[in-house]
Amino acid sequence: MESLRVIEIVGTAAFSIAGTFAAMEKKLDVFGTFIIAFITALGGGTLRDILIGEVPVKWLFEYGAGLIVLLSTIAGLLFRTLIKNYHNVLLFFDSIGLGFFTVVGIQTGISLGMHPLSCIALGTITACFGGVIRDISLSNIPLIFQKEIYATTCILGGTVFFILLELGVPLLPVEIICLLTIVLFRLLSVKFNWHLPTIWKTT
Repeated sequence: MESLRVIEIVGTAAFSIAGTFAAMEKKLDVFGTFIIAFITALGGGTLRDILIGEVPVKWLFEYGAGLIVLLSTIAGLLFRTLIKNYHNVLLFFDSIGLGFFTVVGIQTGISLGMHPLSCIALGTITACFGGVIRDISLSNIPLIFQKEIYATTCILGGTVFFILLELGVPLLPVEIICLLTIVLFRLLSVKFNWHLPTIWKTT
């Protein structure tokens, strides 16, 4: 489980930085930027813990998560003058967070003896819903509700995770392949403008 702890730390930092740059796109003040970084990093995990009945949620007792968010936010603010395109940085770190937090959610489901489909759903919730809360807080339509390939990447990665487990691949390589699948597929979908079908005609 040591690898899972590392994955959770990296995911928290990545989502914190993504939240920081999302807030800076909207020109929020320092406190507002920290709040957006905080809910981006911990919102999905909070919802996950509530769904599985693990309350009070973990970050209320583990101050390390808040410290990671704080340090990541400060780092983002310090480097803001060197970054010309906030959106690209947001996209990159958001993609990393998706991959790492999907693995965390899946492993949480496995530890509770859940069915693989439930584990994939839990991984998707853990990865995506911090971004949902972030986007709503910033008056944006959440990406998960648009035609962009977002939550689909988590479902794909989760499916790969369980296929590899069934094939007898050791857990650590499974985790790495799963998160790389999610990160790369998300970045490629943006680069090549891949979208889900839409029911609405564009005007």
